[in-house]
Amino acid sequence: MSGSPVTITITGAGGQIGYALLFRIASGAMLGPDTSVRLKLLEIPQGLGAAEGAALELQDAAFPLLDSVDVTDDAGRAFDGANLGLLVGARPRGPGMERADLLEANGGIFGPQGAAINAGAADDVRIVVVGNPANTNALIAAAHAPDVPRDRFTALTRLDHNRALGQLSEALDAPVGEISRVAIWGNHSATQFPDVSHATVRGRPVPEVLDEEMGPDAARTWLSDVFIPRVAQRGAEIIRVRGSSSVASAASATIDHVRDWVHGTDGAWTSAAVVSTGEYGVPEGLICSYPVTGADGTWHVVPGLEPDAFAAQRIAASVEELVAERDAVRALGLL
Repeated sequence: MSGSPVTITITGAGGQIGYALLFRIASGAMLGPDTSVRLKLLEIPQGLGAAEGAALELQDAAFPLLDSVDVTDDAGRAFDGANLGLLVGARPRGPGMERADLLEANGGIFGPQGAAINAGAADDVRIVVVGNPANTNALIAAAHAPDVPRDRFTALTRLDHNRALGQLSEALDAPVGEISRVAIWGNHSATQFPDVSHATVRGRPVPEVLDEEMGPDAARTWLSDVFIPRVAQRGAEIIRVRGSSSVASAASATIDHVRDWVHGTDGAWTSAAVVSTGEYGVPEGLICSYPVTGADGTWHVVPGLEPDAFAAQRIAASVEELVAERDAVRALGLL
């Protein structure tokens, strides 16, 4: 993606996550120090002022890699020529909203955005959906972009992956950089499964180290009763403590996701929600989180793993939720 500037569309760009993203992207943190960028900031009319203010700050920061900034409330204009789309803006669940109401409201956002991507994005476009429910919002967007290869649509579970690394780092008293092969399976929701069964720390299996440090029974209890629910519910914990939802960590995870998708992971595992082609029994077409590696600008699901009975049960429960969401949006005519 070097050479001519890369066009990046950010939806919900006037919001807090968008604001946290813009300056890191313009600094080169996402695509590297040799790739200039054009930013297209898409907002609803009520959010244009915030996005325009961010554009003024970007100008004042005088980033050498920033070629231009365009602010608009028109999706067609925003996605015209886009090489990357960061779909951050989404309808949050409000008081009294049922799950079906939330899915329908977001269908009204991501369906038209998918159509705009289909109509005007560059041939090499890549999309990451950040706005929740991210997996199913990505499914809706992809369904409205029939001319774009399905594997170009992904959803963000890198935040969950990073949260899992942070929890393990604390428990094992080891830097995050010494922990590898963690995986997030399923939906970006409370049903997700943070899996450490293949993880290593300083080259040793994480389960083995936990057994040594805690004792086998305590280690199993910690994994099932503390680690897994805390990773899955970390967003709610941050809301309770901070008074608002995750912002900087979500933006940072988005940067990580795109950087590793574009530049590769050199064989290292990470987690991303990608379109299933039937791996591990997940129905084809669902956008499901897997352990993945990045190479040649493509995500590759890690093959040949054999989840144990506990893991298989947790993965199946999360996939079942994804199927239910797919069926719900299909019933609403959004697919």
